[in-house]
Amino acid sequence: MLGLLLESDDDFVAGQVLCDKLDVPRNELLKRIDSLRTRGYVIDASGGRGYRLGPLPDGISEAEIAPLLSTSDLGRRIHSFAEVASTNDEAHRLADHAEAEHGEVVIADRQTHGRGRRGRSWVAPKGSSLTFSIILRPSLSPARAPEITLVAAVALCEAARELGAEDARIKWPNDIECGGRKIAGLLTELRADAERVRYAILGVGLNVSTEAGEFPQGLAATSLRIERGGSSVARPLACARVLEHLEEWLVLHETEGFAPVRERWRALSSTLGRRVRVEGAAAVEGEAVDLADDGALLVRTDAGAVFRVVAGDIEHCIVL
Repeated sequence: MLGLLLESDDDFVAGQVLCDKLDVPRNELLKRIDSLRTRGYVIDASGGRGYRLGPLPDGISEAEIAPLLSTSDLGRRIHSFAEVASTNDEAHRLADHAEAEHGEVVIADRQTHGRGRRGRSWVAPKGSSLTFSIILRPSLSPARAPEITLVAAVALCEAARELGAEDARIKWPNDIECGGRKIAGLLTELRADAERVRYAILGVGLNVSTEAGEFPQGLAATSLRIERGGSSVARPLACARVLEHLEEWLVLHETEGFAPVRERWRALSSTLGRRVRVEGAAAVEGEAVDLADDGALLVRTDAGAVFRVVAGDIEHCIVL
């Protein structure tokens, strides 16, 4: 029911059309509409025109997100909090001690100690962004674990594009940006034995309705609202779309391997073909020429040597 109204793009849908598609009688349709209204959904009714979905609730609990989901595993159980130190930490606790299953999600309206890669903090204003972590139990060897981040980057970029950030691209390895401004980021943390990955925690941060003036001064960032020209998108819908794209790409990765992920990553990359500077133990500067079969970034220096970059930060250099 909710999906049919979402697909209407703010147009009215005739009651008989809804009955036919849902294969229910009119009295059952009215009960379903009443049920949605009691859960906070605004549904407009117009004689002769049918029903139209109003603005979606912006809460981040399972009650708001689950009705919008069409996944099989991801998000089928959602642990929501008004505030936590870190959703990744809470997800680790659930995976370690509560035997949380594959696909369980931890989401918070505010993180007090959210983190990004290499110990950085993740800035997420309360009520205007999505910060959540997903517990994954992939059938992967530890050697292939870095592929998870690249799978997630493709999925998150695709979701951002669907949600209105049409210029979203991937900055290696885990940032989603629009015109050089960060809109989303990922943090993957593992628990692994010698032979297998016990579980992975995938942390996601997505700027949804943050206004330009709400970001810290000097931070090159953007949000879905900014990229959509000021129009808003409800956080539950954004979360549902991210989870749906992620499940789709995880299934493809499991069945067909890394090759299709690598192909799509290349197409969405803002890094390949750019001059980059790699920060780390050994600084390297050159052109990012490809993504290797194992997910390493290949950088060719001016001297012609090709370096494999498997970890570290990169900067896109401006060529004058």
